[in-house]
Amino acid sequence: MKNKLLYISIATLIMACGGSDKKAELEKLKKQKSELETKITSMEEELAKSDTTKKEKSTEVVAMALTPQIFKTYIEIQGRIDADENVALSTEMPGTVTKINVKVGDEVTKGQVLAETDARALQQQMQDLQTNLDLAKQVYDRQKNLWDQKIGTEIQYLQSKTTKESLENKMGSLQEQIRMSKIISPISGTVDGVNIKVGQSVMPGLNSITVINFSNLKVKADVAESYANRVKTGNEVQVLFPDTKDSINSKVSYASRAISSLSRTFNVEVNLDNTKEYHPNMVAKLRINDFQSTSPEIVVPVKYIQRGTTDNYVLIAQDGKAIKKIIKTNREYNGLIEVVDGLNAGDMLITAGYDVLNDGDFITLKK
Repeated sequence: MKNKLLYISIATLIMACGGSDKKAELEKLKKQKSELETKITSMEEELAKSDTTKKEKSTEVVAMALTPQIFKTYIEIQGRIDADENVALSTEMPGTVTKINVKVGDEVTKGQVLAETDARALQQQMQDLQTNLDLAKQVYDRQKNLWDQKIGTEIQYLQSKTTKESLENKMGSLQEQIRMSKIISPISGTVDGVNIKVGQSVMPGLNSITVINFSNLKVKADVAESYANRVKTGNEVQVLFPDTKDSINSKVSYASRAISSLSRTFNVEVNLDNTKEYHPNMVAKLRINDFQSTSPEIVVPVKYIQRGTTDNYVLIAQDGKAIKKIIKTNREYNGLIEVVDGLNAGDMLITAGYDVLNDGDFITLKK
């Protein structure tokens, strides 16, 4: 192309000059030829340079710097609030209710009498027995004094002693029957239900009064046996209460080691404090931390990982290009996955535009 243009220019000049001095004309043509060659060479170099340095159109992307963090996974299960001290009380003897000493909401203490049934017949028997017992004690004391002084016979002493002890045993039996006619709280707590009325006949086993210790509530739940090696006493747990839109952070206070043969689950418990109001049988959701990395590591969202034929990879921004990085991953939870190899702290992970890029493509970071 360069030579063709040169020849055309020379021929044009020759035709224009006609019969001019050929020697002078030749020198003139040689000079023009040199100028044209220089100009052509310069233009070719510029065009070649432009072609070789021309970059492909860059793609605008968004990237984030990777920062190591502690990776945690959780299991989520449903449980319920329960009270260890939740008792439904009833009389131990059949009878008629004669007195109710409490109402719903009352605070009671251990050993307090909550209600009583008719025990007049027993009390009359005890009064009669008490008279005989007092006499038997006096006779025994006199016989013992005589026996200590070697007066009287041994049989008289033994008879008085036996009579006194027999009456004491009967008195103890009557006192126990009178006690059984009363409904007594075995715990300290709050009266949560009174299901009897004065004059009503009651029987053993009939739920008469309910007492709950609300200061000792806990959440109980069943966990699948597949987590038996990962859920332990002391694991961190978040307790969520869907009905009250509330939550607390606590620890697993107890994790059973026995697996149920029917449900293939084991029990876990989480103690609750008294800072908030809870109710037995309220639904609670547990988020138990079943794994935590021992040191900070690279964690990336699963959606940014691309699947190759043999390996998984991500694209990072480096020196104005998209660079493909082969990675190895481990555990995955809640849209995040831990990367055990292939990435370093500070790498700029491409998070927008990565799906239209190839390894080595030019990129521009969006600001």
